[in-house]
Amino acid sequence: MGPSGAAPAGGRPLIVTEDPVLLDDLLRLCAAAGAEPHVHHAVPEPGGGGEEAEAGPGVGPAAGFDASTGLVHNEVGWDSAPLVLVGDDAAGRMRGAPRRRPGVLLVGRDLDDPLVWQRAVEIGAEEVLRLPDAEHRLVDRIADVVEGVGRPALAVGVIGGSGGAGASTLACALAVRAARAGERTILIDGDPLGGGMDVLLGGEGAEGLRWPDFAASRGRVGAGALEEALPELHALRVLSWDRGDRTVVPPAATRSVLAAARRRGGVVVVDLPRRVDEAVAEVLAQLDLVLMVVPGELRSVAAAGRVAAGVRMVARDVRVVVRGRYPGGLEPDSVADLLGVPLAGEVPFEVGLPGRVAEGEAPGAQGRSPLAGFCDGFWQRALGSVQGVPA
Repeated sequence: MGPSGAAPAGGRPLIVTEDPVLLDDLLRLCAAAGAEPHVHHAVPEPGGGGEEAEAGPGVGPAAGFDASTGLVHNEVGWDSAPLVLVGDDAAGRMRGAPRRRPGVLLVGRDLDDPLVWQRAVEIGAEEVLRLPDAEHRLVDRIADVVEGVGRPALAVGVIGGSGGAGASTLACALAVRAARAGERTILIDGDPLGGGMDVLLGGEGAEGLRWPDFAASRGRVGAGALEEALPELHALRVLSWDRGDRTVVPPAATRSVLAAARRRGGVVVVDLPRRVDEAVAEVLAQLDLVLMVVPGELRSVAAAGRVAAGVRMVARDVRVVVRGRYPGGLEPDSVADLLGVPLAGEVPFEVGLPGRVAEGEAPGAQGRSPLAGFCDGFWQRALGSVQGVPA
């Protein structure tokens, strides 16, 4: 099975403007989104490129500029560009010239122009964006072209209903099994006090960025850049905490990073802390499903009830995974009934697992183990449901 939900990326937007100030702004925003635009100063040809125009201010290599000739090579035409950014200065000249197509945005700087909507209708623009107010929106649209827009990753959170329930172990195992099934997989450590998911996977020394490196993130984080920057362990990418003193990342940064992780498709697994603060609420709001791990005994179920109450205020779908059978303990169905949460399944105790993990074996690495069996069955059902395949 290949990575699910992946979409082809690398599209290059077309800019049409003769306004040097606006062109500088658009080139800057394209650079922020990781795009290399083509620039056209006149009404573009309906089909592919081939036409050339003199380079204006701010036109450089990212805009198709040929330093040897001083010309901009328009390799992408009106029909073939995935996104067209039309400057307000060019809208009047384009009226009726190119044929209508989706993905045309009218961009300008005059916030008080009453005729802007009329010009947008005349050229078939689907949106009017005014700078600088709409800069974030425009970067998002450009970045969608660069990264491709497909089905977002299936995002699953794992949280312990009580202390020592084994939530981190299950989160690691789910990520390992998804990666071995061929899914593009990112494992995110949402618990700054948990000791580090990279440690649990035996990769605390692996090169790559950790959470504190993203603390200053604002706006959109590039999905491809995020994936490439994270440590790769057991065929999956891991965003963990380092061993420093920082234990807080602003909610806005948390939201941006998780959104970037989801845009590339595949699977995202998040190990969650038991407390629900503002940053955790940002994560819960983006998750498709939360698995709450609860040992099958009464005291753990009582603790899990308080955790479930907080999680269910934000998360859209919460299910319980019962961990192990205790002498005189509760049956899995009884645990689910007491919590008022649907049952996702049972993970039996696995003899020798803690020792193997301490020796460097990743949870879920043994394909015939009870833990791996639970994870494989879970992904078969969950991914089959997302892809429209009967579970």
